[in-house]
Amino acid sequence: MSNTITKTNFNFPGQQSVYKGKVRDVYSLENDRLVMIASDRLSAFDVVMPKGIPYKGQILNQIATKMMEKTSDIVPNWLEATPDPNVAIGKKCEPFKVEMVIRGYMSGHAAREYKAGKRELCGVAMPEGLKENDKFPEPIITPATKAEHGDHDEDISKENIIKRGIVSEEDYVQLEQYTRELFERGTEIAAKQDLILVDTKYEFGKTPGGKIVLIDEIHTPDSSRYFYKKGYEERQKNKEAQKQLSKEFVRQWLISNGFQGLEGQQVPEMSDDYIESVSERYIELYENITGEKFVKADVSNIEDRIRTNVESYLKDH
Repeated sequence: MSNTITKTNFNFPGQQSVYKGKVRDVYSLENDRLVMIASDRLSAFDVVMPKGIPYKGQILNQIATKMMEKTSDIVPNWLEATPDPNVAIGKKCEPFKVEMVIRGYMSGHAAREYKAGKRELCGVAMPEGLKENDKFPEPIITPATKAEHGDHDEDISKENIIKRGIVSEEDYVQLEQYTRELFERGTEIAAKQDLILVDTKYEFGKTPGGKIVLIDEIHTPDSSRYFYKKGYEERQKNKEAQKQLSKEFVRQWLISNGFQGLEGQQVPEMSDDYIESVSERYIELYENITGEKFVKADVSNIEDRIRTNVESYLKDH
């Protein structure tokens, strides 16, 4: 098994505080700067799995970086540099406490709700007569409130977001517009790779100057679901499962082993072989999404590598 990074405990120059999320650890520095480290932790059903996945952090960080570059003409983003395969450095922002989830197809959570008889998600109507993985007539935006400290994110309607003052109406209108434009661009990028961008989530923040920027990750297999375009129609016609690129395969494995993040459920044991197979799937995701060969970083001592690269960058910038 390769080395993985599942915990970080750095003390960078000018460091003020640390926030540890499900997958990323964010170090706040002076001068409104953030160092975001993509760990190899794997989260599913809002639960962090006990073992790390080799190269997962590198894969997420590098896909997100490429996608930020490809969408910076639509919306400015927080990113300044990636001095290490697992690290992004950028501007500190005040995050909006909602995730902007957009769905082009009835899959995943939407399909589970639909199957349970619901025809409305986050105040948005879902048409009758759809089957799992059918395309929606128009992409739908189904926001979720950002959970604090590992609790489940919650579906919420646009009306409730505005009524509860989570986001102002003016800002929310802008977030929706950015979300639709980013999804359109993501769909175009995916199509060039013979993929379908099924659904995804975007997170936004505000700079101290009040500008809305894109933060966190974008169009990665952790934040998005992709289908292979080839054979999609045929599989739908035959009511077969779609061939997909996302971490849904992990969720399905967990469900089949009796785990859905519900109270009292135990995370099933993940063997080294299974962990290795998940790592290989993530590499496959990287290569299919970017169209580039994945180059494994040196993982002999990931912590030392990160510390050296980040400190060297901060010294020069």
